[in-house]
Amino acid sequence: MISVQLHSILDNDFYKFTMQHAVIKLFPKAKVRYAFINRGKHQFPPHFAKLLRNAVDAMVDLRLTVAEKKFLADNCPYLDPTYLDFLQGYQYDPAEVTIEQQGSDLKVIIEGYWYRTILWEVPLMALISELFYTSQNLIRVDDEEVKRITKSKIENYNNLGVVILEFGTRRRHSYKVQKLVNETLDTFGANSFLGTSNVHLAMMQNRKPSGTHAHEWFMYHASEYGFKVANAVSLENWTKVYHGDLGIALTDTYTTEVFFEQFNKKYSKLFDGVRHDSGDPIEFAKKTIEHYEKMSIDPKSKIIVFSDSLNFEKVKVIADFCRGKIKMSFGIGTNFSNDVGLPAMNMVIKLTDTKPENSHWEAVVKLSDEKNKHTGTPKMIALAQQVLGIESQNELIL
Repeated sequence: MISVQLHSILDNDFYKFTMQHAVIKLFPKAKVRYAFINRGKHQFPPHFAKLLRNAVDAMVDLRLTVAEKKFLADNCPYLDPTYLDFLQGYQYDPAEVTIEQQGSDLKVIIEGYWYRTILWEVPLMALISELFYTSQNLIRVDDEEVKRITKSKIENYNNLGVVILEFGTRRRHSYKVQKLVNETLDTFGANSFLGTSNVHLAMMQNRKPSGTHAHEWFMYHASEYGFKVANAVSLENWTKVYHGDLGIALTDTYTTEVFFEQFNKKYSKLFDGVRHDSGDPIEFAKKTIEHYEKMSIDPKSKIIVFSDSLNFEKVKVIADFCRGKIKMSFGIGTNFSNDVGLPAMNMVIKLTDTKPENSHWEAVVKLSDEKNKHTGTPKMIALAQQVLGIESQNELIL
């Protein structure tokens, strides 16, 4: 019997916990839905849904250990003790996840209170990815080759003199591969490897986990407060909770152009920098530098975290442009955690609907800087574009 399981409740991206902490404080009665989106049109083998169901059901047994709680308290002082107590008592509820399969098509829906369901996305994707390979007996390169590949990459980054973060949990080949990759990065990373977004692996390395917030933070705010003010209210609420900590702002939920319109001097000074996740990275860097200069802020005092489908060639081009103009770091995901001689999966789990307190269910959208990364219904995407003054291009809705 094929079996895949998580090893820790912290086997998740850090920004899921930071957002959960904020949601508990600000939106404890909000409800949401998420959906699995199979961008790569992957064909799932027979009975895959049952394998995934078994793995999801087993997550009910995960608990935050005393050692894990202490790690969070020591390394993340901005997380309230009351939140850590909540997390110690938290357990996954598999009833929040619906899994169906018709032929080779997989359907996964998550629904419930936002403060609870927010933790499902990343581990679910990690399970789907690992099960996809194991259920079909797809053979990867051996462990020594995984380490050799990773060592070669991080040595290139060392020579380039850039800061690297490992962001590969959601589309990793497997837990074992991601663990091997991080151990290799930790051994040979010199001054380049700063750490990982995976909290469990960060704890194993005795490093601070990396991350701030994701698109869903802004998407929810658009649902409750409206598209026009979504960026500004999202940033304001983030500062209410974190008071300047976790200061990297995500820019492309409703396009970077719209974001910078609301990224005023207050937020531009308060936040340490911004994250690039779609669109041309060089054009983004130019816009970011221009924005800080417009605000009379020295761009060299700020940082861009690049995180869009990176490899060494892309990183080198970006680094050559940014060097001496603005600080930079690079969050590398699949290129680290799933470079094992097999095609990497192309999938996401995205927020699709929200139900704020004392309101009704409403579809949400994301307007990326790349049109093929837009998510949402055609009706809601058109509405968001109209409200925000973004020209419609008749995009393919994913």
